[in-house]
Amino acid sequence: MKQITNPRLTEEFFRPELDASLTPPVVRGNPPLFYHPEVGDYVMSGGMAMTPGGRIYLAWFSGGDNDKAVILIAHSDDGGLNFSQPQFILDPGYASCGIHISAVIGNLWTAPDGRLFFFFGTSLDYYDGRAGVWFSICENPDAPSPKWSPSIRICDGAALNKPTVLHNGKWLLPVSLWDRRYITLGAASDSVYRELDPQRMANVYESSDQGRTWTRIGGVKTSAPTHDEHMILERQDGSLLMYLRTLKGRYEQCFSFDGGHSWSQPKRVSFSSGPSRFFLRRLQSGRTLLVRCHNPKRPIYRANMTAYLSEDDGKTWPYSLLLDPRGRVSYPDGFQTPDGRIFIQYDRLREHGEILMAIFREEDILAGQLVSQGSILRHPVIQTWSAKHNVL
Repeated sequence: MKQITNPRLTEEFFRPELDASLTPPVVRGNPPLFYHPEVGDYVMSGGMAMTPGGRIYLAWFSGGDNDKAVILIAHSDDGGLNFSQPQFILDPGYASCGIHISAVIGNLWTAPDGRLFFFFGTSLDYYDGRAGVWFSICENPDAPSPKWSPSIRICDGAALNKPTVLHNGKWLLPVSLWDRRYITLGAASDSVYRELDPQRMANVYESSDQGRTWTRIGGVKTSAPTHDEHMILERQDGSLLMYLRTLKGRYEQCFSFDGGHSWSQPKRVSFSSGPSRFFLRRLQSGRTLLVRCHNPKRPIYRANMTAYLSEDDGKTWPYSLLLDPRGRVSYPDGFQTPDGRIFIQYDRLREHGEILMAIFREEDILAGQLVSQGSILRHPVIQTWSAKHNVL
């Protein structure tokens, strides 16, 4: 994520448009060719999920990491080897003043009951200081013509990563209300939404009714607040571990012993980390998976996308598998299938770049190399014209 201030916006110009982003966006079919990767020449990783029938949906951002961002969704019916052309688009449109309402945050998640959730964020311009988390549900994701429900707004902020389902059935959604330094409303940036400042942190929202309603239950602020991009793991003893991204190009961690209502003060993790999103999940075996960039010599450089395994709830990470040794790789997301395979997607280069897929198993990470049948690394699934023609 990056800040791009819009010089056109004065407070007088902006104020009448404050609530333009509160209009429920619609997930539409047949995205305009302008946003297709071969034309727009930009792809940024969002997330992916597998349906009960085995179809894989992949979401990514088109238009740029800026105020013009929209979200595209495609699907695969061959196990993630090939994806359709963009099938759906989330484009919130424009306010009456001509400023675009961006959609620069989003992810896909299959709930325990098989429904496909699409979480996404909207904001007037790149970031208006409030933004907003929405969701739409696809009840028939394996049908020839899937349908998305009307969008429902959850709260202020941005939710980039998947929820965590606790052993008691509650869902926890990580929501970040970004720091004021990212507001892009020109002269209005310093004064707008001051009432929200107490919640500018990594927040946790809980649903006890399978996603129908959500309530903020707690939150924590890092030592160097940024987009947070936090994820939550329920440990074997029932406590919660949260990893967070910070402005200093490192991760911090904190713990909750009351279901996410209160959190310990974030402290730096023991391993080297970088300034990028990560993916954290409990696997079927009970081990914990962490996928992140790893570059100890140049911590602020996104490189060496790597999958790690922990057998002690994240205290140590003794096993690793290098997924992609190249630079400018970032924003992993994924899932594990019922047969144990792990699917991870991530982006490379973004502008003129591509989204790649890694498919592997736990035994590959334990061995430090691919040893299982059918595992693949660095498989391109969504490519811009430049990437497809090796013009990088």
